[in-house]
Amino acid sequence: MIKEVTLTIKPEEQAQPETLYLLAAAALSVSRDNINHVEIIRKSIDARGKRILINLKVIVFINQEVLLDRVWRLEPIKVQNINHAQELYIVGAGPAGLFAALKAIENGYKPIIIERGKTVRERRRDLAKINKEHIVNPDSNYCFGEGGAGTYSDGKLYTRSGKRGSIDKILHTFVEYGADKQILIDAHPHIGTNKLPKIIENIRQAIVDCGGIFFFNHRLSDVLICNNELSGITLTNLENQSSFNIQLKQLILATGHSARDIYKLLNDKEIELEVKPFALGVRVEHPQNLIDSIQYHCHIGQVNDLRQYLPAASYALVEQIKGRGVYSFCMCPGGIIAPCATAPGEVVTNGWSPSKRNNPFANSGIVVSVEGNDFLPYQKYKSLAAMYYQSDIEKNACLAGGNTQAAPAQRLVDFTQNITSSSLPACSYQPGVVSSNLNQVLPSQVASRLRAAFVEFGKKMKGYYSNDAIAVGVESRTSTPVRIPRHQTNLNHIRIKGLIPCGEGAGYAGGIVSAAIDGVKCADAVLFNK
Repeated sequence: MIKEVTLTIKPEEQAQPETLYLLAAAALSVSRDNINHVEIIRKSIDARGKRILINLKVIVFINQEVLLDRVWRLEPIKVQNINHAQELYIVGAGPAGLFAALKAIENGYKPIIIERGKTVRERRRDLAKINKEHIVNPDSNYCFGEGGAGTYSDGKLYTRSGKRGSIDKILHTFVEYGADKQILIDAHPHIGTNKLPKIIENIRQAIVDCGGIFFFNHRLSDVLICNNELSGITLTNLENQSSFNIQLKQLILATGHSARDIYKLLNDKEIELEVKPFALGVRVEHPQNLIDSIQYHCHIGQVNDLRQYLPAASYALVEQIKGRGVYSFCMCPGGIIAPCATAPGEVVTNGWSPSKRNNPFANSGIVVSVEGNDFLPYQKYKSLAAMYYQSDIEKNACLAGGNTQAAPAQRLVDFTQNITSSSLPACSYQPGVVSSNLNQVLPSQVASRLRAAFVEFGKKMKGYYSNDAIAVGVESRTSTPVRIPRHQTNLNHIRIKGLIPCGEGAGYAGGIVSAAIDGVKCADAVLFNK
């Protein structure tokens, strides 16, 4: 007999398997001797009360052969040799593009993936140049390259996009290609920036082994349209700057939220686009042991003892200020603030954590929703208004940081009091931080709401509102500022037949898992439209 049951244990009991067996036996009213195995299938931490508890959902094998394959359903990915199959072109090798390619193979197509950036290994050199030399390669950076923006900016797999598709299938696919099975268990799964690149390489190799083809260092430079129907594309080889045309009838466009040249290209071709609201703010960093002490309700001197049994603590904060949401975004416990500019002359921050989340700092974007009236000064750009608004703020940040990749920064209390900090605390942002008044970098309607929200956050988390924390600007790439509209059923652009906008860059996803789900949907749409 196999039974499922929920158990609640103390943190220190996690490392005591016998405790799980005894609790499961008591919960199911069976003898401990009759339990062959207890398998944890879901885990979450409850730190809301004075006592920290671990909630577990487990599968209990009672006088039953242990068949874990039945529990985890780790079925091999359905692949086939598609060397001579119909080709499907996909622009972008982020999660949307890669999962579209895997699904295309399953559907009998030969995927041809075009990526402006480099492979995950080659990208590392360009990331090092950003951090050490302040040189931004517009085609290979934290946002562009194999695996997309998520590869080197954390690898979080938490999403609320369950209605869009199968989250479990995406997570199982990651496990199939090398992710730890723990991502199937944790309430907030996380692969880690140190491990995700190898998984991305494994996915690429699987696609190539089946007959798929990758073109790295190739940028989409034109889309060819005849009678409102896609007829081809123009690609530019970035190694020798030569261009060539490819005739095709269907294209999955999965270029990510930072491909401004693609938005400009589509706009110049008079292909309908829409302004999309996004969120804007700063990245706030605290010592991780401070966040641990707040979240785990203990004195800071007790943190090391607790961390034997508990992970680096995270937090989620939200407050309504003057009719708009101010909230934490992409919180990275034990993480690092990363430079995510995609062009010289702009400064953009994001965050990531290694799989162990063992760095000494915790950082999170704290952002304000921006929309509608915020973009009025940019009306001349029409559907690109929010994009130019976003771009100008990133340029402001670059100027405030000294026209390098150094970021403007301010102690948290100093920011709320509109005081330029006389000194700054240690910070994980590798290109360096420069003391600056972020109130002069951000739009007033954003800065004023952030100031009020930080005070309120300090009431919810005693110790959060502190000058030991640093605000680093700017956090601006929370999502795309442009949506590429598409039909709900066939997923083609609303006017251009054969052009399939996909993933986060098209406005239909918000992270690794939701982008992967949308990639699968778009590949299925190609089969549906056949």
